[in-house]
Amino acid sequence: MSKAAELAKLIGNINAGGGGVNRNVIINGAMNVAQRSTSETGLGANTSTKTTRYKTCDRWAIDVEGTTLGRYTMTQDSSAPSGFANSLKLDCTTDDGSIASGEAMVLNQIIEGQNVQAFAKGTSDAKPFAVSFYVKGNASATYVCELFDGDNSRHVAKTFSVTTDWTRVELSFPADTTGTFGDDTEASLYLQIWLHAGNSFNSGTLPATWASKSNANRAVGASSFFSSTSNTFFITGVQLEIGQNPTEFEHEPFETTRQKCLRYFEKKLHRSGQYVAVGFAYTTTSGRYSLDYESIKRANADVTFSGNISIYKNGNDNAAISPSSDQPGDITSRINIDLSSESMTAGTAFGVHADTDFSYLIDAEL
Repeated sequence: MSKAAELAKLIGNINAGGGGVNRNVIINGAMNVAQRSTSETGLGANTSTKTTRYKTCDRWAIDVEGTTLGRYTMTQDSSAPSGFANSLKLDCTTDDGSIASGEAMVLNQIIEGQNVQAFAKGTSDAKPFAVSFYVKGNASATYVCELFDGDNSRHVAKTFSVTTDWTRVELSFPADTTGTFGDDTEASLYLQIWLHAGNSFNSGTLPATWASKSNANRAVGASSFFSSTSNTFFITGVQLEIGQNPTEFEHEPFETTRQKCLRYFEKKLHRSGQYVAVGFAYTTTSGRYSLDYESIKRANADVTFSGNISIYKNGNDNAAISPSSDQPGDITSRINIDLSSESMTAGTAFGVHADTDFSYLIDAEL
């Protein structure tokens, strides 16, 4: 696209109430940040928790409904179009030749209500939505991009094509004067890529304009990613902005993207042999210390642990301990440990030592 054409598109979006910097409401659209992992295998079972939905690239989840036989590997991949370094790759490892009606596989990003207020949805000044991204696969396929308003159960959707080369998809969705987004930290807008769907989700008519959600209309015309173990799907450069015209992807510094991701998830790593914290014996059988987050979270976070730690006191390592999170908040959490085998006096200080690589997994995802 010429610079003149790109400028014309941007001016058109500015006239529609968008444009400028910080126009992309998608976080980690270039798939640069992957705190949890860069590769996960054996995925595809029904997802019901955050830990089963979020696997590699930050802020990108996959929802699986029903009992599909299909399985896939997800990776942060180095294959990418010019101007990008990373993509999210899905690789089908087990196909599903018999699709039950209630099956679905959807790649999505969920956006807080307070981050989509500028669309003025549900008002007479409602703005259109422009979506763009780069995709490729192993063969030609058709999938569905859906915008779903979770506050008002409304949706709009369009199909898009995938080829064996990187291509840029540009989709324009109309404004919606019905149903406002909540101005809060909860889930409001879902950008969804339908990759596999049974009859319950594709037996109707795709909603070209905003309408009340009907499951039968959500994935009409979509191919099945699980049709063959040869299937791959790559995506990067995802952008959602105000306006009729998808514009050039808005690149931002890595640290800016990482900081945005930390609002939802933080992996706080201590290498083997490092000191983790200093705590004290609250009673003779229970110890406490404080875990401070690097960044304020969207909400009170769930804190889990990976690796092994032990008590360090009187110049020696003692028995391994099992921590638990107590009273987690959006900036800190109290960590409790069992000292029943340590014979400590209440008020006595102790160190916490990493016996292996040890991580706090701090999760405030939507």
